[in-house]
Amino acid sequence: MQLTVPATSTKPTVPADRRVRRVGLRDADGMAVASFVLGLVGLLAMNILLGPAALVLATLALRRGTTRRFRAWLGLGLGVADLVVLVTVVDLSNSVSWSFGG
Repeated sequence: MQLTVPATSTKPTVPADRRVRRVGLRDADGMAVASFVLGLVGLLAMNILLGPAALVLATLALRRGTTRRFRAWLGLGLGVADLVVLVTVVDLSNSVSWSFGG
């Protein structure tokens, strides 16, 4: 005895390649946002790690065709600024660490 009706789908199915593209685009958008955030935080702390990470994520996001291109470009610029700040601090204090005060 069957109590339920067999399920039939009435909505059209999405081809697998379109689903992969949509997920890939979301990943690229996430990378763009992450590069911006890492670059921004890197200006204040840990720029030796966060600057290159922002550069890599921004480059990957732009190569994957993110819809948030401006944010990826900002992440790229902030990653470069992180490294410029690091070089300036190292040059002024002759060390790789931040030191405030005497």
